[in-house]
Amino acid sequence: MGAGRVVLQGIGVGKVFGKGALAFRALHPTDVELSRGQVLVIRGPSGSGKTTLLSILGLVLSPTEGEVIVNGRSTARMGADELAALRRDHVGFVFQQFNLLPSLDAEENAAVPLLLAGVSRTERRRRAREALEIVGMGDRRHLAPRALSGGQQQRVAVARALVNDAPILLCDEPTASLDGDTGQAILTLLRTLAKERDRAVVIVTHDDRTLAFADRLVHVEDGVVRA
Repeated sequence: MGAGRVVLQGIGVGKVFGKGALAFRALHPTDVELSRGQVLVIRGPSGSGKTTLLSILGLVLSPTEGEVIVNGRSTARMGADELAALRRDHVGFVFQQFNLLPSLDAEENAAVPLLLAGVSRTERRRRAREALEIVGMGDRRHLAPRALSGGQQQRVAVARALVNDAPILLCDEPTASLDGDTGQAILTLLRTLAKERDRAVVIVTHDDRTLAFADRLVHVEDGVVRA
């Protein structure tokens, strides 16, 4: 497939919160690059700045300096609406807490991004089913979150991140609330998505279990990023 194509870059991105005497530097200027077919693991202790870096790469947080480039497009001068559209079409998010809606079944949860994008009901269902099949949840698509295990709920959350066919998956502590075997299964799934589905995957974690799944590893401590 298209492995090796750069889809996400952070060029000199840094972040300072507050101003004057209250200013706090959460992230020193750093360069990050990610290609399709690649798993990048960002490690570091709590409060190190790794989630700040992920939020900047995911266009959720604006950097104080530097710029983020998505599929060759600089986001430096984009307004809020343009950033939201780029994030919707190019970035899928997976979180530690699965954030599934309890009143919706697995298929409906997976389809939520398409609902927000105004996609027709028939097309939403088709694409949600396809995403659930990819993560091994096709036969459970009509079950509510309460009827699913933690690992199954996380698979639905991954399907939701995939449903828009976003080339970039950003995962914030995706195994933190899972037991060892289930966490390994989710990491295997994320690596498979990178290698066989041509996604660029970023995993932020403090979990050493992720090291075996990384193509590249960076460590963040006190806002400083080291390869």
